[in-house]
Amino acid sequence: MKVLLKQTVGIDVAQNELVVSLGRMDELINIEIFAYKVFPNTKKGFSSLVSWVNKQTSITTEVRYVMEATGVYHESLAYYLCSIKKQVSIVLPNKISNYARTLDIKTITDKSASQAISRFGLERQLEIWQPPLKIFNDLRQLCREREQLVHERTMLKNQLHAEHTSATSSESSVKRTKKRIALIDLQEKDIREEIALLIKGDQALVEKMKIVSSIPGIGNLTAVIIIAETNGFELIKNKRQLVSYAGLDVREKTSGTSVKSKPRISKRGNRNLRKVMHFPALAAIRTDERFRDIFLRIVSRHGIKMKAIVAIQRKLLELTFILWKNNAFYDSGFDHDQVRSPLIKA
Repeated sequence: MKVLLKQTVGIDVAQNELVVSLGRMDELINIEIFAYKVFPNTKKGFSSLVSWVNKQTSITTEVRYVMEATGVYHESLAYYLCSIKKQVSIVLPNKISNYARTLDIKTITDKSASQAISRFGLERQLEIWQPPLKIFNDLRQLCREREQLVHERTMLKNQLHAEHTSATSSESSVKRTKKRIALIDLQEKDIREEIALLIKGDQALVEKMKIVSSIPGIGNLTAVIIIAETNGFELIKNKRQLVSYAGLDVREKTSGTSVKSKPRISKRGNRNLRKVMHFPALAAIRTDERFRDIFLRIVSRHGIKMKAIVAIQRKLLELTFILWKNNAFYDSGFDHDQVRSPLIKA
C-alpha cells in the first residue's frame, strides 16, 4: 500500500451550505480526489462534516481543511475546526480562481470549485490559519453594526423627507420616525465610543492607527474599518493580494479578435472594504496634489471619472498596507511604492 503524504478537505463555502471534496497525495506525488458531499453551514453541519471526514480519511496522515476567505460565511466553520484542534488553511479567493484556470475544468460548479480547493491544498505549502486577535474581531463586529445603523438611518431620513413633502403626511408617523433616528444617533455614538476605548487599550494599535490615518483622505474611522476587515492584514502578503481581496482588481476578457470586454473591477472581494474606500478617495483627490495629479492624468487619458476614482481607491488601500508593514508615516514628497520590507513579499 502506498504511503500517503497529504490529505485535504477542500470546502467551497456558501451562505447556507458547505460543498466538500476530499483529496490525497501519495509518495509518488499522485493526486486523487476521492469523495464528495454537501453539508449545511451550521453547527450541526460542522459536526457531521468532521465525522464524515474522519471515516473517509486515514488516521496515519494529518488532514488539512482548506477553504476560501468568503466574506463572513467561512468564519464560523474555521473557528469550530480550530476549537477541536484541526489544521485549517484559509486562502484568498483570487489564489483559488487563478489556480482553477490552470486546470482542465470546462464547467465551473460548486463541486468543481471544492475539488480545485482540495487540489490546491495538496499542491501548495499553505500556512496554518490561526484565529485573529480578539481586538480585530471585536472591531470588525462594531464597524459592521455601525454600518447597518447608518444604512437604516439613511432610509429613515429619506422616509422623513417624503413625509414632509407629502400633502397627506401623518404627524404621528413623522414623530415616530424622528424618535427612531434619534435612537440610532445615540447607538452610533455608543459604538464610536466603544471602538475608541478598544483601540486606546492597545498601545501598539494606537501607533498603527496614527500611521494609517496620516494618509490623505483616511480618517480614524476609515482606518479602523480597513484594519478590522483585513484582521491587521493577516492573510495579505503583497499589494496585489490586498487589491484582489477588496474586489478592486481589474478583470478583462479577451479572446482572439472578436471577444474583448471592457476592463471592470471584479467586485468579488470584501464588499465592506471596497465600500469604505470611496469617500476617502474623493477627499484625497480634493486635498492632496499627488492624488489630484493621478486623477487628472487618468481622466485625460480615458475621460471616465469613475475609473480614475477607483484607481485612487486602489492606491490608498495599497498605501495603508505599505505604511502598516513598514511602520512609516505618509510623506507626500516620497514614493512609498519603492519601499520594501522583509514583511512584504514581492
